[in-house]
Amino acid sequence: MTTFKYILRDAFRLMTRNVTLSFLTLVTTVAVFFLISCSILFVMNIRNIVAGIENNLMITAYVTKDKSSAQAVAEKIGNLECVDSVKIVTPDKALEELRARLGNQADVVTLLDDNPLPPSVEIRLKDASAVPVVARELLSMEEVEDIVYAGELARRLETLSAFVSRFSFGVLVIALAVGALVVFNTIRIGVYARREEIEIMLLIGATPGFVAFPFVLHGSLISSFGALLAGAGVYFSYERVVSALMASMPFLNFMTDQSVVMDLWFLLVGGGLTVGWICSWLAVSKFVRRAMKPR
Repeated sequence: MTTFKYILRDAFRLMTRNVTLSFLTLVTTVAVFFLISCSILFVMNIRNIVAGIENNLMITAYVTKDKSSAQAVAEKIGNLECVDSVKIVTPDKALEELRARLGNQADVVTLLDDNPLPPSVEIRLKDASAVPVVARELLSMEEVEDIVYAGELARRLETLSAFVSRFSFGVLVIALAVGALVVFNTIRIGVYARREEIEIMLLIGATPGFVAFPFVLHGSLISSFGALLAGAGVYFSYERVVSALMASMPFLNFMTDQSVVMDLWFLLVGGGLTVGWICSWLAVSKFVRRAMKPR
């Protein structure tokens, strides 16, 4: 118990002795882990958007305003094996769905005197690869005026998702390297400032672990506390950012589950503790090994 009290007291003494350096290290680790968490959430949202588009892969065929046109197209296209379901959407129903999708911006629809939306047929497919076949079949029908589908958009988003994943991985590696280097140098400066005291402690019989642990605890506390602050910043700002994005882009499927952000918070703190522990140990153990060598 006495040994633990000494180690804990010495670790806090290191913080108070180099307040400016400890504060700068803390600010840097907060920025590093905030950047890491933002990169992870950005990738997760891109993948969530892509998955939402692919899971709701649908072709919308706009038909002439003849009442029988939509029914005729639905009967013809429904016979294809690759078609999962067919739904006829009337102009009134389409206007109602548009209001629901616009959310807070639904008041814009009230400015229209007449309903400009044509009748349509929504075709849900079993497989994304069938999109070109069904699209050609629809365009060959005289009742169909135009078609809209998200297949090309999904493919482009998939490419974007892969690029964003690689880019974010690079950012993550660089950010971790910067954070690790800052913690490493902070501990090394602290060790250098107390080099004579450490050498005396080793000469009178102190073990390398007893000498090193206050420095390791110092680095671990700074790094984990920086990760904790970064996670708190992300947790309390994420909901506001997503709400603003959903208000301006209601058609995209953003990730709104706060439990995922909470899990990321715990992951950040664990990562900060691990990075701080490893870097601090490397910084102090190198000096201890050198100090123990006979001269």
